[in-house]
Amino acid sequence: MKRLLWYLIAGSRGGVNRARIIKALHDRPYNVNQLSKELDLDYKTIKHHIDVMEDHDIIVNSTGKKKYGALYFLSNRMEEKYPIFQEILSKMERKKLLY
Repeated sequence: MKRLLWYLIAGSRGGVNRARIIKALHDRPYNVNQLSKELDLDYKTIKHHIDVMEDHDIIVNSTGKKKYGALYFLSNRMEEKYPIFQEILSKMERKKLLY
């Protein structure tokens, strides 16, 4: 999971936005439209990152199907590994790779 998070957050172009989505979902569940407004990002951008993270078992949705209005949560696996995510963010921020 650590390697996957490094790749998804630090090793790819959309990593900053994926990190923002993970942090938001750690606080509470959101649907794509709510995340779009909360993070001030385009709906399609959020949807793309949601799809990528869903494919990698980082997040799950409330319906189990790709349905409009479905709430998204961090997966159980991601909840368990959240400290690793925070460690990655911390290292990136120290090296000015993020934000």
